[in-house]
Amino acid sequence: MHYGYLNGTIRPVDELSIGITDLSLLRGYGLFDYFLTYNGRPFQWDWYWERFQNSATGLRLPLPMGKDETYALVMDLVNRAGGADVALRFVLTGGYSADSISIGEPNLLIITEDIHPVPGEQYKVGIRVMLDEYVRDMAEIKSTDYKRVILKAPAIRAAGASDLLYHKDGEISELSRSNFFLVKGNTLITPNRHILRGITRRTVIELAKPDFFVEERPVLLSELQDADEAFTTSSTKRVLPIVQVGEITIGNGQVGPKSRFLLQRFDEFVAKW
Repeated sequence: MHYGYLNGTIRPVDELSIGITDLSLLRGYGLFDYFLTYNGRPFQWDWYWERFQNSATGLRLPLPMGKDETYALVMDLVNRAGGADVALRFVLTGGYSADSISIGEPNLLIITEDIHPVPGEQYKVGIRVMLDEYVRDMAEIKSTDYKRVILKAPAIRAAGASDLLYHKDGEISELSRSNFFLVKGNTLITPNRHILRGITRRTVIELAKPDFFVEERPVLLSELQDADEAFTTSSTKRVLPIVQVGEITIGNGQVGPKSRFLLQRFDEFVAKW
């Protein structure tokens, strides 16, 4: 059974609710974060808390608890889940608003969830993504606004793709829920503008530094043509190879050795977490 916390109360997740005058419902004003546990411990807690705090500051939402108090609560929820590794979802809303526009006292929801891993076959054959000319508003904030990918879901399925790769004015930014990397020779290249700075992205960069040159910079759409490999990173995807972007085949269209190497290094890292 999964438990959750809401404004001082811990209950089974299906017993928690937020009122209908909350700005997250009325105006879509809220943020969230999401991470996993490995061996019963929250992965990269310091980094995730930093990002959650930055997102709250960006939306001018005060956090009702500090880092240490929140960590203790997280561990309580993890232990109540029964010992298996779980996903944790934080949601901070705009709060109840009498005039449907003014920010109130935020509601903080923290819940555990089952982990839904990527099918293993995708790591063997790679995935295909669609190009989408779009840049997320306030991309550095992990807001609850995901309407773009939800609306595009039928087109993604019809194309036999797994996700969208956003680009604008010839420059790549990110996938709808994950970050993007190109591999050219022994260099990893990842966009540094108009992106959410993923924690898995940050971890992979650190793990790659002993063996790769890493460039964080604007990445042009035209660079897909001569890339050796491409992959995406996120909490659930880890290091997931991309073999086709729209009509562009990446490299030889097969999962490359550098992506496999980095996935193995990431898996070895989290196994000891």
